[in-house]
Amino acid sequence: MCGTLRASDAGKKAVLMGWVNKRRDHGSLLFVDLRDRSGVTQVVVNADRNAAIHEKAETLRNEYVIAAIGSVKLREVNTVNPNMPTGEVELVADDIRILNESKLPPFLPSDTALTNEETRLKYRYIDLRRDAMQFNIETRHNVAKAIRDYLSAQGFFEIETPFMTRSTPEGARDYLVPSRVQPGTFYALPQSPQMFKQILMISGFDRYFQIVRCFRDEDLRADRQPEFTQIDLEMTYPQPESVWGVVEGFLQAAFKAAGEQIDTSFPRMDYDEAIRQYGIDKPDLRIPPFTDVQECFTAGNLQELAINPNLPVIAIRIPKVGELSRKERDDIKPMFHSKGGARVYEDFKRIGNKYPEAAAAISKKSGMEEGDLIVLVAGSAQAGPQTALPAHRKVTPAELAIYASAGLLRLALAQKYADRHGIFKKTGDPMKDYRFLWVTNFPMFEWDEGEKQWMAAHHPFTSPHEQDMGLLEQGVDSVNDPQSTLSAVRALAYDVVLNGTELGSGSIRIHRQDIQAKIFKALGMTDEEARKRFGFFLEALEYGTPPHGGIALGLDRIVMILAGAESLREVIPFPKTARAVDLMVDAPTPVDERQLRDLGISIKKPS
Repeated sequence: MCGTLRASDAGKKAVLMGWVNKRRDHGSLLFVDLRDRSGVTQVVVNADRNAAIHEKAETLRNEYVIAAIGSVKLREVNTVNPNMPTGEVELVADDIRILNESKLPPFLPSDTALTNEETRLKYRYIDLRRDAMQFNIETRHNVAKAIRDYLSAQGFFEIETPFMTRSTPEGARDYLVPSRVQPGTFYALPQSPQMFKQILMISGFDRYFQIVRCFRDEDLRADRQPEFTQIDLEMTYPQPESVWGVVEGFLQAAFKAAGEQIDTSFPRMDYDEAIRQYGIDKPDLRIPPFTDVQECFTAGNLQELAINPNLPVIAIRIPKVGELSRKERDDIKPMFHSKGGARVYEDFKRIGNKYPEAAAAISKKSGMEEGDLIVLVAGSAQAGPQTALPAHRKVTPAELAIYASAGLLRLALAQKYADRHGIFKKTGDPMKDYRFLWVTNFPMFEWDEGEKQWMAAHHPFTSPHEQDMGLLEQGVDSVNDPQSTLSAVRALAYDVVLNGTELGSGSIRIHRQDIQAKIFKALGMTDEEARKRFGFFLEALEYGTPPHGGIALGLDRIVMILAGAESLREVIPFPKTARAVDLMVDAPTPVDERQLRDLGISIKKPS
């Protein structure tokens, strides 16, 4: 391989094959940097040694595919290249064979300045030759292999589940596949193997995993693709801690395969606590949590500032930002997005001048140090009264508006200012500060104001807390009431989060048919609708289903973080654009009329 020759190989005969990375003509001496995925070796062609080979080498251009046959020789001391692993040696060519020529590509793998992403995706086969992309794909392979090896050693079987199944929407749109032999019917590509992996538990395969392709027809972002890969696992008789231990183990193995060390036994935090401390259910622990500083103000202070005394006053602290200019302070307000009556107080110095005692108390309570940025978020005095929640929920809707507003602003401030002191690393500089977290005890249901009904916050196969079964029983009789006790039912659901990115989501599942039927009823499904959509699964639950649970983590996201990339497209060999288009093969495309006729499908233009 082009990157494997070393000083110890001097004197050996060698054959190297690869792409011409660069050619330098020095008259009678011609130097060719030959590249494959292992690296680059310098090939020397000497006209005095072989004029015919030198003449052939003069025709070489970038990205020609060649074979170089010759002897490995130590470089002269003054020509050693310490920046290359092969920099102590060169191959003196006795023969050059041109295996294939190349047109001049729109960009070169050796280019230091990246061309625009659309060009890179259209000519992905050129883009994938770049060192960075080769590294990313190798990292992906090593991570996937480490996970497979770890789970296999833990007694998990890797079992494939179908790609062509029935449509059971779980909150995102399915990709549908028409059946030619059953006209008018459709398969769906799976959004996840959820029901199949649960059926595997019913079938007696007590530990299953799969590194599986999944599909969702939804709007895309930097961390989403229409087809993606997840690490899917399920096990019987687990407590949540059993699943967490397996996940922590394979993540440690995966990070080690990428050259990184992480500690296991990730910290844990209830969903309600995450909302109260961070305003979001996937907190980034690299920046400090909120502090409620309402008690630092007197009643008169709150009245003068037009702050609601019945709601929290949140202090956001971003460490070591330094002094902000007037313009930078003015830029904070446009970064703020109020979620129902929340207001931002961006000039802490002004508050300190007017209310010095309150400012001193806030500084002490929030842990403020020299150079830290403090911004306050509070409820408007005009906000309406709070709506009480049932006993298990610790965050009221009015408080949630304050926390959510502060959570968004906290992240925006950190992203804008924290890089001054390296809290967040830039792309290409892998993050060493890995802050993992388990977020637990999510709400079982969420109220959909548009549909006027309760929806599954996780998915409808998640088990509720045993202590909350009474609340579920009460709630199924008031499924159209936003104040139903369903709002207080907690799920045995958990997410694993890393530096503000949700890596995966899982739960203990429902294993009893009667409880599953109640969940479907709480979601507004009639018995007939539930049987139509999930009848096969409800029937399977009646045949001795053991307790079981599992999780699915995004492989693409894990590799993206390890590679220090900002987009999933940097770690997926053949990704789609933000418009779900494959620019290289030009997909999706129309199909011809005969294919549609065979399927009994006609195309109707959108109105």
